[in-house]
Amino acid sequence: MVALTCENLSRSFWGKLVVDGVSLTLAPGEIYGLVGRNGAGKSTLLKMLAGYLAPSSGRVKICGEVLGPCQTSAHLGCLIEQPAVNPSLSAFQNVMVRALAQGLPNAKEATAEVVRAVGLDPALRDRAGRFSLGMKQRLGLALALVGEPQVLLLDEPFNGLDPEGVCLVRELLVNLAETRQVAVLISSHVLDQLDRMATRYGVIREGRLVCEVTTDQVAAECTDYLCVETPDAPRALAVLQQRWPAVAFTVMPDDAIRVGARGASETAPAVAGMEAPTAEEVGRVLLEANVSVSGLYTHSRDIEEYFVALMGGTAPVREEGKEGREGGGGNA
Repeated sequence: MVALTCENLSRSFWGKLVVDGVSLTLAPGEIYGLVGRNGAGKSTLLKMLAGYLAPSSGRVKICGEVLGPCQTSAHLGCLIEQPAVNPSLSAFQNVMVRALAQGLPNAKEATAEVVRAVGLDPALRDRAGRFSLGMKQRLGLALALVGEPQVLLLDEPFNGLDPEGVCLVRELLVNLAETRQVAVLISSHVLDQLDRMATRYGVIREGRLVCEVTTDQVAAECTDYLCVETPDAPRALAVLQQRWPAVAFTVMPDDAIRVGARGASETAPAVAGMEAPTAEEVGRVLLEANVSVSGLYTHSRDIEEYFVALMGGTAPVREEGKEGREGGGGNA
């Protein structure tokens, strides 16, 4: 069964389209990272999925159930913007009220379990009004976990957490996805934490879901690789493929040659002990073959730069050790 589906979800405010025809699907056990600039429409989208806000058009399904406007589901847990916390009650009492409201037969045990899971044991009896931002975030997550939901919607769940809290929440969410097959949709700017847990990403820009990428695709795009610039790319490619048959070489749109990591190419099996060649090795082989090289450098891009570019930003790509080499004939 699909855990969450939204189809052509849109929302306008005062004639302005804030979320524009977003469609996405989450499978059980999937952790989906929603990435976008401030004001891109992430929180509005989550509010519509949670039933906090009626969409202008489109529909939402949770675990196969079609939800009406501003309707929620017993299978759904949410932490969106400020946690719905009663400041006059303790952490335990806040969660207990939620458990009783949901009609859980074992409300006290369920409350103790989720409070312990988010690391609130030391502050169990403290009034929530005295909590720091990070403690309130933990309490908000505990409230979202009441009733063992099959889908979690989390908006900036790492906000205000110290490093220990970040680690605890990350491990908790991964464990829920792996052991209970909970589908988790997270909107967050903390890309290094998403990188440690997400199985898929969606990028939202000006209200539109502009692309979805898997973790493997992100890893491939953010992997450092050697780049060779030459005015004779076809000949250089032939020389390199002959010298290293088990390494993948790719001609880029600008005719630069990307030297792949160790492993098999599309046309040749892996060879034991074969690794991607170094810049020095590539330069020497092309020099011996009288192939002119105009540039030889390491292309480097981290996950932040990658997503900034997808969001419409202009983050630069780092080029380490770039060294132009001009010349014809045997110069390389």
